[in-house]
Amino acid sequence: MFELVIMAVRICGYIVLALFASIQCLDENLRFASYYGDHMVLQRSPERAVLWGYGPESAQVTVSLSGPVNQKNSMANVTNGVWLVTLDPVEAGGPYNVTAAFPGGTATLMDVLFGDVWLCGGQSNMCFETSKIFNASEELALAAKYPQVRFFKVALKRSKTELTDLIQVGLPWSVPTASGLAPVSAVCWLFGRYMYEVLKYPIGLVQSCWGGTVVEAWSSSRALEQCGLELPNDTSNEVNSVLWNSMIHPLVNMTLKGAIWYQGESNAIYNRDNYSCSFPAMIDDWRMTFHQGSGEQTAKEFPFGFVQLSTYKKASIDDSFPRIRWHQTADIGFVPNPKMQRTFMAVAMDLPDETSPYDPIHPRDKQDVAYRLTLGARAVAYNEKNVTFLGPFPHQMLLTQTYINITYDQTISVTQSQDIFQICCSVSQAACEQQSSWVPAPIMHWGPITVQVSVSLCPHTDNVSGLRYAWKDWPCDFKACPIYSRNGALPAPPFLISRYSGNDRYWKLSQ
Repeated sequence: MFELVIMAVRICGYIVLALFASIQCLDENLRFASYYGDHMVLQRSPERAVLWGYGPESAQVTVSLSGPVNQKNSMANVTNGVWLVTLDPVEAGGPYNVTAAFPGGTATLMDVLFGDVWLCGGQSNMCFETSKIFNASEELALAAKYPQVRFFKVALKRSKTELTDLIQVGLPWSVPTASGLAPVSAVCWLFGRYMYEVLKYPIGLVQSCWGGTVVEAWSSSRALEQCGLELPNDTSNEVNSVLWNSMIHPLVNMTLKGAIWYQGESNAIYNRDNYSCSFPAMIDDWRMTFHQGSGEQTAKEFPFGFVQLSTYKKASIDDSFPRIRWHQTADIGFVPNPKMQRTFMAVAMDLPDETSPYDPIHPRDKQDVAYRLTLGARAVAYNEKNVTFLGPFPHQMLLTQTYINITYDQTISVTQSQDIFQICCSVSQAACEQQSSWVPAPIMHWGPITVQVSVSLCPHTDNVSGLRYAWKDWPCDFKACPIYSRNGALPAPPFLISRYSGNDRYWKLSQ
């Protein structure tokens, strides 16, 4: 009798284990896509967050939120192994638990906040770690004071085809700690932290960057074809789209507030003069694809901020860096502009770091870079009034026999310089492509909104056919460029201007 009881208990145990194993198997089949996780931030209202994942074919999945505010459940059927729901709008705040369930199992995300989600992309200066910046120990010590600024890293992977989900997660969604923040992008983190201090609600940061990469790697074939950089059915290129496919396209279902970008150094030596097309084309294509992928929840023209290149070689006479800086603005000199709407830019050419142990191409002052980005975000992304986010830019040029009078679009702060301005001393526009045609134009006088530069170094004034500013790899020392905004906060960006055809006195932007 006793043996029968033991056998019955064992049989019941086996049944329980079998049922548990079955439920576990079903649970494993119901899961969120790779970039969802505990501690994440989802996009707040008025946009609606998108959630998706995997489940048994034809199962009906119910997604529910439990937290400060009751939310209506969302439901979706699994089709081709994938389910996707769009939540009702959720106000900023939390925490929430987000549960996906079907009759055979559940999957839950814990400690989820709703706020603004920003994507941080680019190459090594975007990837530059918080542990390496100036005052890193002080910055890391502040991490725990910002528990509502959360971050996520995409792993470095390539693909020759567009992927639906990430190959690998580099760092799951995390609440900041000193040790956890150390390997995170400094520009991304500081931007998020500064924005949190302004907005006072959660910020989610998605880092997807890779050092030494060109814009073509982050662009779809559609974008590249617009600029003549990829022919249809071209399968021989090992660079084009390989990071778009694996590190950006898998994210397109995500609802975003906007993106920030720090890249361009590698394009100084690769398809340099296509960058004025390829960079705006990439932005437009990202916008279109995220808008469609999120079911039109990510704005059709979501705000896109970028860092204009800093410096590399102090004694360089090569003009590849200034050309990329110019091309970053679609050869207009400032943003937003008609070719790059709802964009904003942080000028960084006045933040060199000659003694950087990580090479001067990687300056350690990322605080000023991030702060300047936040000014643009506040004005462009959040429509905050009375935020100055653009440095001074020429409004009008007047050429005389002895000087050029430059009128700026705002009040300026000026210091003397003998060579920050240069003039092209040739009637031939082709000759102006040669460095030898350019001579210094020393600053003579200045006023509240004007600067006069000498043309005396050009033997024949009638030959003056171009004017440029800060057209050097390393145009000035740290925060010591000659032209700033009135309060000295924002440097004037570089520019290149040519004369009007048929008019010897008034000039226009070179396009």
